[in-house]
Amino acid sequence: MEITALIYVMAGGAVGSAFRYALMSFIGRLSSLSSGDFPYSTLAVNVLGSFLMGVWIGVMANLLPDKARNLHLLFAVGVLGGFTTFSTFSLDIYYLFERSEYLQITGYIISSVLISVLALFAGLWIVKAVI
Repeated sequence: MEITALIYVMAGGAVGSAFRYALMSFIGRLSSLSSGDFPYSTLAVNVLGSFLMGVWIGVMANLLPDKARNLHLLFAVGVLGGFTTFSTFSLDIYYLFERSEYLQITGYIISSVLISVLALFAGLWIVKAVI
């Protein structure tokens, strides 16, 4: 492992984690106005992160292939790795399970996976359409 690669990942991860915290706090305040305890903030972060990953991969493949390695480490692995959060997704499912919210569990799993994958495709599609 190269120290330079590790620095790129660490710097990107710090930025991504800070953005995740800010966005989840903002969405948490908005969703507290609605009823229920559905984990809207985690869903939004993971969908947005998937969309941005699609855009990023499209840009890297089409515009910056010679700079791809370090930029990929910084943005895809670092920023987006710190921004999205599968562990929080899993914990949200556990909390819903503890409250016997089985319908919400099903909706959350399906919407998180399906919408995140569709968001990645949308990001790639937009880059291909623009380039």
